[in-house]
Amino acid sequence: MSCFSSADESAHYGFSVCLLLQQYRDQLRWEDEGVVELGTGDASVIAEVVRRLPGLRVRGYDISEDSVERAMENVAGRGVGDRYTVELGDFFDQADSAGSAPVSTVIANPPYIPAPDRHIRMPELWGGVYGNDLVLALLKAGYDNVIVAVPSYADPLTTVSTAADLGYRVANFLAMGLDYGRYSSEPKVAEHIRRLCAEGRGWAGEHEYMVAVALFTRNPEVPGDRSAQLLRALQMSV
Repeated sequence: MSCFSSADESAHYGFSVCLLLQQYRDQLRWEDEGVVELGTGDASVIAEVVRRLPGLRVRGYDISEDSVERAMENVAGRGVGDRYTVELGDFFDQADSAGSAPVSTVIANPPYIPAPDRHIRMPELWGGVYGNDLVLALLKAGYDNVIVAVPSYADPLTTVSTAADLGYRVANFLAMGLDYGRYSSEPKVAEHIRRLCAEGRGWAGEHEYMVAVALFTRNPEVPGDRSAQLLRALQMSV
């Protein structure tokens, strides 16, 4: 099994997580509570965030044994093993297990490739028929603060409306345009994305899409609601 890698997307995700954690340091209380992570991948991106934020502690989970092995190597190589732990297992089964200290903030760049089924070039990247299965599951998991990647072609309208129904606001976000990679360009996937966009469930150009890393929050100490701005940044009409 290979680890997914996209330099542009990874750089944007890491920079955005770091900036959002810095900007809302006091309200998210991550220096006291730490942060949990859904899907570490090879951990190189978040290991760098942990290195840049000395007070940050992250507990990550991944279901891929190969990814966890690489993650542990990268965490050790960056000298942050005392503040960034990576465990093999299902995030939803283990992150809130009995005996764990309560954490109110979760971060994730989950699989978000939309396709009719998981029989695609890299099945680990399948995010469900609409691409947002894991994002919706994460919003329903009960964390007060969710920092997550939201792509324009993975039904962001449903993501944002579901978040609102659950009491979340979009406090802030950072958006970036990305070119299709080899996984989005797979004919089966590209055709499915075109159908979703035609149905009003997303936006994508001929060879490009948008992705935003957003802070969804139910914390009354975090001001503002930029939900409409997020959707506009993702090229969705609101």
